[in-house]
Amino acid sequence: MQFNLTGGHGRLRFGGLICVLAGALAACTTTQPQAPARLGLMLAPASLGASISLQQHLTVERQGRVDQLDAAVEVDQQQFNMVGLAFGQRVLSMNYDGKTLQSWRHPMLPSQVRVEDVMEDTQLTLWPLAAIRAALPPGWQIEQQGLRRTLSLQGEPVMVIDYSTPTPWDGKVELNNLRYHYHLTIESVSDAAAPSSTATP
Repeated sequence: MQFNLTGGHGRLRFGGLICVLAGALAACTTTQPQAPARLGLMLAPASLGASISLQQHLTVERQGRVDQLDAAVEVDQQQFNMVGLAFGQRVLSMNYDGKTLQSWRHPMLPSQVRVEDVMEDTQLTLWPLAAIRAALPPGWQIEQQGLRRTLSLQGEPVMVIDYSTPTPWDGKVELNNLRYHYHLTIESVSDAAAPSSTATP
């Protein structure tokens, strides 16, 4: 599987990009108390119901800091692939076949950064509501009204996701994590998006 990745944006500092993923996981600092465990969502690639190839630009806002990262995401019936890139240098990659998650990380990435959490945010924004709902542990709920999706735990909102278009892999997605206190903007351009012949209605 080939990724057509472009170079990093000039606004991105290499040291800052290490905190992009960490910020998105609320793990860029170690001085704050640990928040409760995350959802732990790991959906099978086939449950997306489509084959997609995306170029993404991510902007993370947390505690007055803004960091950015380029990424490529490819999903088909067999696997989920993601590569994070900055200044032409790969900083994170992962592959998930529905059973085993394999990953590579830049040595500068702090140990608190978990690729499972990066994949979780990606799946929460891209996957169909029914597929997410079927995999939620007890106590978790997810609902969608129009272009807004809300993930809750015991009735308390944890994450709010707003879409600019009805198709989640085209346009802008804004994810506001109320538990870890960060705002993630994902701007996606779809290279290819085709329905899966085995998609579940």
